[in-house]
Amino acid sequence: MVRYTLLRTLVFFGCLLILWLAGLRSRDQLFLLVAGAALISMVVSYFVLRPFREDYSRQIAEKLEHRAEQKAAERGAKPSDEDIEDAETGEGEGSDSFR
Repeated sequence: MVRYTLLRTLVFFGCLLILWLAGLRSRDQLFLLVAGAALISMVVSYFVLRPFREDYSRQIAEKLEHRAEQKAAERGAKPSDEDIEDAETGEGEGSDSFR
């Protein structure tokens, strides 16, 4: 995430520099300079930084999958309330509770 954010910031400042060199230098044009740089950097980032964004999305998906597997393993290791009650009363599977 840090890499993507840093690259996105660098793209913004690059666009800002290009627009400044293109002539948007006066104080009256400051809003146009910043807004233009933001819009251009969004478009550039969408196409140029796609591999980094997809890599980060894949990392997040793997972490979420790993957490889900850990929770499932923890649930499997702990007996359920029904299992505990059955063990206390001696009514496990296969015993005839109705006689």
